[in-house]
Amino acid sequence: MLRAGCRAALPRRPPGSAPRSGAGGAGAGEEGLKQTPLDALHRARGGRMVPFAGWTLPLHYGQGHLQSHLHTRRHCSLFDVSHMLQTLVYGRDRIRFMESLVVGDIAELKPGQGTLTLLTNEKGGIMDDLIVTNTSEDHLYVVSNAACADKDLAILRDRAAQLQATGSDVHLEVSDNALLALQGPSMARVLQAGLSDDLAKLSFMNSITTTVFGVPGCRVTRCGYTGEDGVEISVPAARAVELAEQLLGVPDVWLAGLAARDSLRLEAGLCLYGNDIDETVTPAEAGLMWTLGKRRRVAMDFPGAAVIMAQVKEKPRRRRVGLTSVGPAIRPHMAILGPEGRPVGTVTSGCPSPCLGKNIAMGYVEAAHSRAGTELTVEVRKKQHPAVITKMPFVPTQYYMAK
Repeated sequence: MLRAGCRAALPRRPPGSAPRSGAGGAGAGEEGLKQTPLDALHRARGGRMVPFAGWTLPLHYGQGHLQSHLHTRRHCSLFDVSHMLQTLVYGRDRIRFMESLVVGDIAELKPGQGTLTLLTNEKGGIMDDLIVTNTSEDHLYVVSNAACADKDLAILRDRAAQLQATGSDVHLEVSDNALLALQGPSMARVLQAGLSDDLAKLSFMNSITTTVFGVPGCRVTRCGYTGEDGVEISVPAARAVELAEQLLGVPDVWLAGLAARDSLRLEAGLCLYGNDIDETVTPAEAGLMWTLGKRRRVAMDFPGAAVIMAQVKEKPRRRRVGLTSVGPAIRPHMAILGPEGRPVGTVTSGCPSPCLGKNIAMGYVEAAHSRAGTELTVEVRKKQHPAVITKMPFVPTQYYMAK
């Protein structure tokens, strides 16, 4: 996603806004923060807990960020993403409801198939990025960012009420399930041992409901936020610890936290909501026009369609780009400078890449400076350091497609 989960900057203090209630069977923790069903497990296994989007979540564990990141790339890791909003949309008008809010072609999704899509406003800005799955059980399964949960849920409920008032059949249910992400090249081997279904038949962005290591009623979706082959498992909250411990009983599986999730997604070129995309950024500027269904482009029946399609025709003035450099790490909000030393953009995400051994970053620059290979500079602590526009992903993705 681009993927939901760790999609707001890693916080140093609790956010001011309250999270949604009842998510993931959550309980209240210190300073009023929500706790996922795995909170005690994280603490018992050495998780360094930090506030994040109204929740308390593990930043990293005893092995540290670097080793956790590399272990995910080489083996597999288990992430707790139960803070994300999971919504079920029912009713015969559920497709029309969803397409009135997002840019994707939800009607074309086959049973069990999902897609990344964007919730947009009338100005073409990105309100959130979501994964919408057309389940085989006659409802849509929607996963939203935790940092946008209250906002998204209000939008969904308001729109549902509007349609219901005109006689449409649509209603929402917020899931209390926990959400676990198992990510990495050995994921399929680890998970297959606990499934009767054949994972080899499950392609990227497809989903099934099944029993996982003896826990029934789990939704397994082949997706993730690391660039690796992976799944997200929506599991009844009361049995989330049981499932996590089953997975962690395999030596290949380590727990991983927010720090590794952030560096993994950046290597994969995936956006972080609130940093790389927000309500001031359009899909055209963000390089996310691939999320717009062809039918939707023609119909122009999604919020902000006139603004977005005009940008496509006229070309956006700024573009999201990747950057690489050596020397001091590139961090968000740093200025990107052109050949004459004039500011031409801003960094939105950045970190040293554990896999590449150099700095990687994402940001927006004026379109004239957005071509891959363009040499620019980034201002780090009032000094200019060379940087090069680089195609993303920085590390090749390993998404699985069934043969």
